[in-house]
Amino acid sequence: MSSVAVDPAAQALLPAGTKELTLGLTRQAGVNNLPHAGEVPDGNPVGLDVDLRNAVAKALGVTWKQEIGTFSTIIPGVQNGRYQVGQGNFGVTRPRLEVVDFATYLNDGQSFVGSSNSGLTSVKTLEDLCGKKVVTGSGTTFQQILEKGVGQCTSKGKPAYTVQYLDEQGAIILSLQNNRVDAYFGPTLSLRYLVDKVPGTTFLGEYSTTTVGFVTAKGSPLAPAVSRAINTLIERGEYQKLFEKWKVPQSALPKSDVNPAAGF
Repeated sequence: MSSVAVDPAAQALLPAGTKELTLGLTRQAGVNNLPHAGEVPDGNPVGLDVDLRNAVAKALGVTWKQEIGTFSTIIPGVQNGRYQVGQGNFGVTRPRLEVVDFATYLNDGQSFVGSSNSGLTSVKTLEDLCGKKVVTGSGTTFQQILEKGVGQCTSKGKPAYTVQYLDEQGAIILSLQNNRVDAYFGPTLSLRYLVDKVPGTTFLGEYSTTTVGFVTAKGSPLAPAVSRAINTLIERGEYQKLFEKWKVPQSALPKSDVNPAAGF
């Protein structure tokens, strides 16, 4: 959105003279993580997250100095000052709110996709997974949910589900296609996209929803500035156009917040 104008009120919340901010993010090769983020064959990044961060930078009147990390290293990198801002589809959780500040920018969810031979047709509770093999990313809200809920099976005399952790989306998809796992627990937006592209996979349902945000150091002025920029994009209608472009208008927020209450 090259036409996005600077919001003076958001810019005024930045430290005086700020022209560049270091942004820690993950590289999303290929198109498996769309509509969040991916890369076209020439290597250029595309996706809703990409469009949103570019629009926020324009509203703030800054450029991003982008540095590639991993999902598990970005929040520690924000804490120790390596990155001023982090973006990686980070859901707002109580443990994360203890160590970083959030400026929210969309709603995502936690959903399940099943492999062709899993025998699963829907997952409404974690008890539906008893005795199954589940794959998810490490250091994620998905891991927290699965670890917290594993006793739901054993407490009722059922076999526990087992969890495998993989951080590379291609490896996760292969494990589904080869029926090495029964289900993948991941972000709703990406999983709805995935089942349309990967034969032999079935969307099993959304387990819960979580607000997602940019992360900054605790007490940094950057979270209020980023949140104000997002709210200006919302007020001007520019924000909603990005969600319509990627066909996920239901994931748009009515308002960006700094450090909203977390569900878990």
